[in-house]
Amino acid sequence: MDKKYIMAMDQGTTSCRAILFDQQGNICSMAQKEFPQYYPQPGWVEHDPMEIWSSQLSVSTEAMSKIRVSPEDIAAIGITNQRETTVVWERETGDPVYPAIVWQCRRTADIVRGLQETGFDKVIWERTGLVPDAYFSGTKIKWILDRVEGARARAERGELLFGTVDTWLIWNLTKGQVHVTDYTNASRTMLFDIHKMQWDKEILERLEIPMQMLPQVMPSSKIYGYTEVFGPPIPVSGAAGDQQAALFGQCCLQPGDVKNTYGTGCFLLMHTGDQPVQSRNGLLTTVCIDEKGGPAYALEGSVFVAGAAVQWLRDEMGLIGKASESEECCRAVEDTNGAYLVPAFTGMGAPYWEQDARGILVGLTRGVNKDHMVRAAVESLAYQVYDLIRTMEKEAKIELRGLKVDGGASANDFLMQFQADLLGACVIRPRCIETTALGAAYLAGLAVGYWKDIKEIRRNWAVGSSFEPKMGVREREERLHGWERAVKTAMYWAAER
Repeated sequence: MDKKYIMAMDQGTTSCRAILFDQQGNICSMAQKEFPQYYPQPGWVEHDPMEIWSSQLSVSTEAMSKIRVSPEDIAAIGITNQRETTVVWERETGDPVYPAIVWQCRRTADIVRGLQETGFDKVIWERTGLVPDAYFSGTKIKWILDRVEGARARAERGELLFGTVDTWLIWNLTKGQVHVTDYTNASRTMLFDIHKMQWDKEILERLEIPMQMLPQVMPSSKIYGYTEVFGPPIPVSGAAGDQQAALFGQCCLQPGDVKNTYGTGCFLLMHTGDQPVQSRNGLLTTVCIDEKGGPAYALEGSVFVAGAAVQWLRDEMGLIGKASESEECCRAVEDTNGAYLVPAFTGMGAPYWEQDARGILVGLTRGVNKDHMVRAAVESLAYQVYDLIRTMEKEAKIELRGLKVDGGASANDFLMQFQADLLGACVIRPRCIETTALGAAYLAGLAVGYWKDIKEIRRNWAVGSSFEPKMGVREREERLHGWERAVKTAMYWAAER
């Protein structure tokens, strides 16, 4: 094959990246660009869809130019994206009718309460596998159609389209020729029946969302269309929500395989095969990917604020100049001096699901300094993952022997060691921690024959580092007890609002 690379477009919550991979799964070139976050009201989070598109286009061109690669050298493009973030745009012009409402946004909490008050939340849970929450796309679409003048009437006439960010990018890459999503992203909208693998008419009617707005749902590994925005046609042949893409990139393809991604949020997924496991303990049942790129099932636990807590330290608090400085601060002190941060800035996800919770910092004394606060923020990632894993063990009736990790914050050796200490289990970091992008690349490459089969992909996976637990049982229990008290305080504050 004369084409040498697969391009992964990794569209995240705070930045767009483009990575070029070779057949061995090596990163050959990467470009990244942060884009603005908008907070028009407390608890609201928005993006400009056009800024997402222009940023993604820019880094894709930059990644090719860095190693002087021409479009002819790109065998295919795979897309992975922040999930649940909602875009509604005009079919004719491609212009968004409202800013993208980000997955973190809490503005639709009242709509969710209305569903709960009538008992319809149980219908949603049974069909979609999701605990109804403002996190998901469905209520965001309803909010836009309710609030933007004339939007619902236009949507009913077929003039408006909805998409998660994968759909938005594919639409623009194909210049409006292709309106599709994949099964993994569809399963995060709160509108998709994961048992019948189709949009649910009753849920759509309840939320007053016209069916004609929705994209066609397709496998994660398939040629959707071709893009000519870089010049000669390149197949767009892979798409998956970021967490399912990371599960695939980690080669977690068998029931019981588990990975955790440390990104803006933390997302723990366990592959459960071709049968959905309906959670009774606050986890989500979601669609993931099988060895052939088709739909399978997973259990998922979601932490809304993980790496975003470190960004908060940098951008809002000014305690660090860049995210990588957080590890140095953590090592500068022996502990947090009794302080705990519960970063419930946008509510609390699994296993608590308290959408009214807000972030708190507890245990402060006069001796707590900047380094202690930074360490408390970093440790909060590990505590939240601990809560998820213990819940998942109970749900799936297995004991975790090791945890595969990836995502930007997994490069922090202090955090990984602390995670191993809390879990009392080995934490395994692969050689390539960009498994979200790698998973998208694999899906795209399989569709065009760049990789022959999953066996070829498995050979690329290699351990980079492993972290064995070192903390004593008594110290672990004391720290976890302090975290449990901090979480109860956050929950109590929410209940008293």
